Amino acid sequence: MEQLVNKYSYKLVQAKLGDISGPLQPLIGGLDDTLVWNRRANEIPVLEKVFKGLNINSLVFLRPKEPYGSLIRFLAKNALKSFGMIQPKDCETRTFLHDLPVISQFCPDQIIHTLKKRKSVIIAPQKNNKDFQGPAIIAHGSVSPEQGFITISSVCFASFVKFFTDYLQALQLGIATPDEHDVFDSIVPLLEPIQKSPSKFIPSPFSNEEIVYSAIIEAGKKIVEYGLVDSFFGNVSFFWNKTLYISQTGSSLDELSGCIDPIPMDCSTSAGITASSELSAHLETISVTGCKAILHGHPRFCVILSMDCDPKKKAVCNFKKQCHIKCPEKRFVEHTPIVPGEVGTGPFGLCNTLPSALTQTNSAIVYGHGLFTIGKNNFSQAFQTMQEIENLCYSTYCKKVRLLRNMTS
Repeated sequence: MEQLVNKYSYKLVQAKLGDISGPLQPLIGGLDDTLVWNRRANEIPVLEKVFKGLNINSLVFLRPKEPYGSLIRFLAKNALKSFGMIQPKDCETRTFLHDLPVISQFCPDQIIHTLKKRKSVIIAPQKNNKDFQGPAIIAHGSVSPEQGFITISSVCFASFVKFFTDYLQALQLGIATPDEHDVFDSIVPLLEPIQKSPSKFIPSPFSNEEIVYSAIIEAGKKIVEYGLVDSFFGNVSFFWNKTLYISQTGSSLDELSGCIDPIPMDCSTSAGITASSELSAHLETISVTGCKAILHGHPRFCVILSMDCDPKKKAVCNFKKQCHIKCPEKRFVEHTPIVPGEVGTGPFGLCNTLPSALTQTNSAIVYGHGLFTIGKNNFSQAFQTMQEIENLCYSTYCKKVRLLRNMTS
């Protein structure tokens, strides 16, 4: 357990969600035969009471570093003025977290009460509190600290997407507040465009199955390393020798060794049972495009722009509560289409909406979900496209904000 609490503390630092030391250093506790922590901290006595009140084996506590700290503080403050919930609208939150509960006190009873119903809780004191500095996020696990790591990563992602989505909509409606402007202006200088990769991928063609596995593992690590997805979500696949090799459902993209399933295109085995939940979309994309490599990540500004819609048009749209599966608008970020669709094979499944979009171009954004890119022969092409599209979405978002702010100034 000691190895695990240290591992996931380091992964939060690698993801730029926490610091290597100081008050923003992750605090993780794991219960085996004894309760162990990755470091000493003043919060431990309260968190030990939380352990006693829940049937869990791990807790992850994080004061998120910037820009997450400021935007979560802002969202939490507004949530506490209403019913104590932050409600993002991206796909990851809708399917995994639902909503983000907020409390104002670092109190074991309140934390226990909330974590009995949700995977996480945000603590955000509304007044200067010398005893507790917020905001902070707490998440739990019943099997491994990995569960808390995944949840906190998702809370930070969802909060980021919600703040920037809400801010753009507020500008479009002319209702952005001075507080929103201040938060935006303070955190934008901290954002960094996705760095263009100077590194090389394993060159194609791949001569044997072992190289195929190595290439998929390498691609997964790079998607996480460059911040194009948090490690738990997204997927990777490659078509070789009449077989689609795809990351397993629930696998960490930066730890894919032993987590890749070979799926014959004729579906003659049951290997697909453990494959990515988006297997059907990958199989259909391979069939209709002839590509070999597929990458799927959740780049933040791709997700944000995918949900950008004229608020006045949306107000009268018949599908305004089903945008993610029924959006009727043909929307693009330059040449990259934005398509609706959900995981699975139903009438609104991605296998019905995504592949046809990828026959026209080598990238497609799924509403509120993420970005899919394809490579004709290798992952290098798909990865470069993913970087370019996310940087394009970031610059497009900033241009929209500047234009709207200039119109109201």
